[in-house]
Amino acid sequence: ESSTEGPGRIAILGAGLQGAALAYYLTLRGVRPIVVEREKVAAAASGKGGGFLARDWGNSVTRNLHRVSFQLHEELAATLGIESYRRIPVLSVVPGKRTARTRDLCPWLDGEIADSQMMDADGGAQVAPYELCTKLMEAAVAQGAELRIGAAENVCMEEDDDGLDRVTGVTVDGEVIAADKVVLCLGPWAAFAEDWFGLSVPMTGIKSTSIVFKSDEPIEPYALFCGEDDRFGTHLEVYPRNTGEVYLCGIGGSEHVDGRRLRAGEYPPGEVFAQPQRVEAATASFSTMSRRLGGTPTVTQACMRPCLPDALPMMGKVGHVRGAYISAGHNCWGILWAPVSGLAMSELIVDGSAQCVNLQAFSPGRFAHMTGPGGGVGRGRKKGTLDVGEQW
Repeated sequence: ESSTEGPGRIAILGAGLQGAALAYYLTLRGVRPIVVEREKVAAAASGKGGGFLARDWGNSVTRNLHRVSFQLHEELAATLGIESYRRIPVLSVVPGKRTARTRDLCPWLDGEIADSQMMDADGGAQVAPYELCTKLMEAAVAQGAELRIGAAENVCMEEDDDGLDRVTGVTVDGEVIAADKVVLCLGPWAAFAEDWFGLSVPMTGIKSTSIVFKSDEPIEPYALFCGEDDRFGTHLEVYPRNTGEVYLCGIGGSEHVDGRRLRAGEYPPGEVFAQPQRVEAATASFSTMSRRLGGTPTVTQACMRPCLPDALPMMGKVGHVRGAYISAGHNCWGILWAPVSGLAMSELIVDGSAQCVNLQAFSPGRFAHMTGPGGGVGRGRKKGTLDVGEQW
């Protein structure tokens, strides 16, 4: 029996990092949610992302998300035994021909680079998102949460006496599961909130390819942010892991998929695949920079990152539907922000307000009066206000 006292029965839609973190923090409060997942735990970006964490890269709006969640990652690594977590220095790399002025800071950049310099000596860390997501969900289930594999087809609602709709359940594979509260943690597929709640969710899914190399020898820990490589059309981000894996993204050629296409069934979770041309370009670019680690990737994959027009996540209550919540749209910081998002949303659901961070800027209702597609904001990774890597 998964019913709860206090906040009532809670259904979380999505078993990626946002859903898994929320389930984990709810169970720490004695709440036992049901998590509904169409494919499997960490089936989409939460199982395929790079896992870079940056403590001090936030701007005035996101600074606390960075700092609070960075600390929570360190705590979770100790509590859950996250073996892939570690602190890591960050370098900025200029692709190009080596000269007498080229600075060699990373031993495995033994090929052609024009220069490198320290970008962040002590504010970077990394985690393998698949390990983090699965261990969060395993801990939640061990503490009373329920994981249900099935497709969420609709949110059931009834009208209250005052005319507002109220959540009563979720339809999963044709079966109605009773729920007093439902939280959409569906990444780009949170666009379904437009159909279910009549809420404006101008979501774009950024479909991007990533590749993984494997080394049998230990790799010195440096995360790399590379400038534009015009020879290959890449701006690589490189994350060596303590498993001997070397993860690459920033490969270029990303496809922008708007919410209407996602709601129409294009690119469902589990059916987002790599672009062969971008795999070839990234392989050539990295192999030029690192003779030691380059060669042939062992993994080629793609995932869909959820992006809203202002590059901020959507976290909070759906104002006109009682018991409806959203935590989605975390852009390229979904892995970093997952712990603070899960904690803040658990506080909102159980206590009525978030205490660890202020969620006001991330209100799900902020696009209600949007008349156009929005945009104008570079929605890629940033170090403060400085663009780092691909922008869209």
